[in-house]
Amino acid sequence: MITSSWRYFWPLGCVLIVIQAAVLYLFGQPAICTCGYVKLWEGVITSSGMSQHLSDWYSFSHIIHGFLFFLFTWAIFPRWSLQQRLLLAMSLEIGWEIAENTPMVIEAYRQQALARGYVGDSIINSIMDTLMMTLGFVLAWRFSVWTVIFLALAMEIGVAYFIHDNLTLNIIGFIHHFPAIDAWQAEIMQI
Repeated sequence: MITSSWRYFWPLGCVLIVIQAAVLYLFGQPAICTCGYVKLWEGVITSSGMSQHLSDWYSFSHIIHGFLFFLFTWAIFPRWSLQQRLLLAMSLEIGWEIAENTPMVIEAYRQQALARGYVGDSIINSIMDTLMMTLGFVLAWRFSVWTVIFLALAMEIGVAYFIHDNLTLNIIGFIHHFPAIDAWQAEIMQI
């Protein structure tokens, strides 16, 4: 049983991240960018370093994952401690990070205009995505509902403006390809 104490959260959280790294390593994902160095931020959407460095435009989506996981765990498991709900959120995020780096999902991403050359995440980027989700979860816990809604909308609109993509468009792209969205996203490739 998961304990409600922070004293037990940290080792369990670290174990989850070690499992994430180990599975991605077994999948053959590189530890860091194959360019051989680590950047704090990769902002060029067409760069081969996208999803390979510590953070990028998609880091904002993972913060929003944290907002959504906080809401989900609060609604479904209201009697669980914050630490239990955060461990569940981390497990869900890590599950996604592992699934996201399977050949099937990588190929599904490649069908979207902005991810034609996508090869999956580096291990360090994937772990940072999990930490970004954790940040979002903590922000949702500490901030008012309206502040979280404002931040989520600002991130979605801002990322859509700058790179013609965001969490919402990613989900839409997995469900169905709309030619108008594909054309709009392809515009960023020409800039």
